[in-house]
Amino acid sequence: MEPYSRKKLDLTGQRFGKLTVIGPAENIRDRTAWTCRCDCGAVTVVRTGHLRNGHVTSCGECTATGVESLTYVEGTCVEMIQAKTVRRNNTSGVSGVDWRPSKGTWRASICFKGKRYHLGSYRVFEDAVRVRRRAEEELHGNFLKEFAEREKAAGTGS
Repeated sequence: MEPYSRKKLDLTGQRFGKLTVIGPAENIRDRTAWTCRCDCGAVTVVRTGHLRNGHVTSCGECTATGVESLTYVEGTCVEMIQAKTVRRNNTSGVSGVDWRPSKGTWRASICFKGKRYHLGSYRVFEDAVRVRRRAEEELHGNFLKEFAEREKAAGTGS
């Protein structure tokens, strides 16, 4: 019987946040690593696990120097709300709506300012989506409007 060995993944060409894998790199300790190019042009080496779990999504230099940095207000990322980002692991196609097989229902929730709000469970998918959209309008809509007004008053708005 042959000893167990894991097949090495080839991540070349794949994107992880702002990073594009350009090829394998020398291992970091005993972990596989990859050479990546950031959208800002910098090249960095990142372990496979950190790429795949989303722990590292940029070179770190572009955000440290303020280039394309994200804006957080009270724990909420303004750019993510504006872009209406749907996470990669989302299975329903709608942010904040997921299927609960043990209950046979769709659950609606929303995170805002560091808190998760449970909006209820619904047998009909469209009902969960409608509740989630209403919460987005109420929480995110006012938040983005107030943020834009503050930015304009401070003279930093676009």
